[in-house]
Amino acid sequence: MSRLVVIYHSGYGHTKLQAEAVYRGAAGVDGIEAEILTTDEATARMDDLDDAKAIIFGCPTYMGNISAEMKRFLEATVKKWFSQSWKNKIAGAFTNSSSFSGDKLNTLIGLLITAMQHGMIFVGNGMFPSANNPDALNNINGPGPDEHNRVGSFIGPMAVSFQVAPPAAPPKGDIETAEAYGRRVAEVTLQFVRGRS
Repeated sequence: MSRLVVIYHSGYGHTKLQAEAVYRGAAGVDGIEAEILTTDEATARMDDLDDAKAIIFGCPTYMGNISAEMKRFLEATVKKWFSQSWKNKIAGAFTNSSSFSGDKLNTLIGLLITAMQHGMIFVGNGMFPSANNPDALNNINGPGPDEHNRVGSFIGPMAVSFQVAPPAAPPKGDIETAEAYGRRVAEVTLQFVRGRS
């Protein structure tokens, strides 16, 4: 079994739902042993992460950036950076904010750069915008809440919750996008570990 860990921070519960979907997607792949940890739990168990084959980072976008709690965890990983303990692990990232943009791209790029600093191998979304309903792109309203990758992110899932409390937000399409992403990262991890047949 190859171990995959989802590490997340959630301020209001939206990103927790997204993280749980990523976890479900990964856990559903044969050969993957998935685990989900908050940033506090992951900080307390930093050495336990060394044997993971993949780590997926997730946090809300606050003021166009990585949440402070996730940033605190990332800065604590400097000990792993010095030893290059996470080099060649598979990595991924996801985020949520209260608007379509919210500058979520900046958050994902920050998480991607952290993975690159560690020498990790980053896996993107691998999904077209409105992948489950391409016709939604042909109208001025664009993809709705049931569409996958409705924001059109290729780095990793971007959920939109507006000011709606969980569990009503993130909506179905964003949760399903996160689950598909967990599956994708798990499948890529197994290809990396076993080699392509």
